[in-house]
Amino acid sequence: MKVSLEQWHIFKTIVDEGSFAAAAETLSKSQSGISYAMQQMAQQLPAPVFEQQGRKATLTATGQTLYRHASALLQQAQAMEDLARDMAEGIESEIAIAADALTPHKALFKGLQQFSAHCPRTRVKVYETTLSGTDEALLSGKVQIAITARVPPGFMGDIVAQVTMIPVVANTHPLASRTKEYPIPETELKQERQIIIRDSGLKREQDAGWLGAEQRWTFSHFATSISAVKAGLGFAFLPMHYIQPELNNGELVQLQLKTGGQRQLTLYLVQARPGFTGPAATFATQALINAFNYM
Repeated sequence: MKVSLEQWHIFKTIVDEGSFAAAAETLSKSQSGISYAMQQMAQQLPAPVFEQQGRKATLTATGQTLYRHASALLQQAQAMEDLARDMAEGIESEIAIAADALTPHKALFKGLQQFSAHCPRTRVKVYETTLSGTDEALLSGKVQIAITARVPPGFMGDIVAQVTMIPVVANTHPLASRTKEYPIPETELKQERQIIIRDSGLKREQDAGWLGAEQRWTFSHFATSISAVKAGLGFAFLPMHYIQPELNNGELVQLQLKTGGQRQLTLYLVQARPGFTGPAATFATQALINAFNYM
């Protein structure tokens, strides 16, 4: 670069402070040193950045454009220095979290907000996984933290939440009127189409929650499966915390079954390498645990 970062910094300070003299005072430099730096900078640029108006130097059109870019450049340079300092102190530049589709978003986001305030420069990747996909993310080392309904062999987990799964249909579905008359037996339910969530794992697929219905339609996300149920396409076991508004307004109806009307699932927070986790991932772990505790 022909123009140094220091020269861009001096240029920006002159603009921000309003004069060469004020910039010299802010930067603890002599006014002659400030003027010399701007003379050197002017020799490297194809057009002037200042024009003299009486005793005051004002920005030219070129200077206004370069000021905006200089501000962005200096911010990026500062961010790089901050990142280098964080890395020297052992703070990770990025962490990854696998969050099972059952994870309550409110608690997840609350934990991430707390983490962001403590480690603002650490990037976060959140993988939304289902069933064996969470296991694979842990076992492959793809993530440092996982929120999962199943702790894989060889790992330890902290209980963070209980999720209630209930069978529901749209209020227009035939089962909605039948469930008001009598509890529905499993044999009858198996004759209906079931909406299930696809396993996000690549190596092995699981069919958690499937009743062996004659028909099943599979979707990748709970949001889509909820929409499918609301459209009357079938019944599904869904997390109550996802569908409470639809239950309250009657858009969805909870099925009364002879057996298995509710399922309780436990969510665990699992570290991929406990004892070898960096400070950012360690803080993220505690922030998430705290957030779930105060749900």
